Amino acid sequence: MFAQPVLLRPRTLHLPQRPAPRPLPVDDAIDSGALLKGQREILIRHGDRVYRLRHTSNDKLILTK
Repeated sequence: MFAQPVLLRPRTLHLPQRPAPRPLPVDDAIDSGALLKGQREILIRHGDRVYRLRHTSNDKLILTK
């Protein structure tokens, strides 16, 4: 005698709604050159953490912890 498999429906995950991000005025943007000042990477302290902002050879910016 074999038991029949029971299929269970996965529980629905309910995430809290976040407000839509508001657009920032382009005039308030800071030029990356002003931050990097000719360097390829800088350290940024935010609270008790330090982040690294790196300008890659592909002209991308990468922010890491």
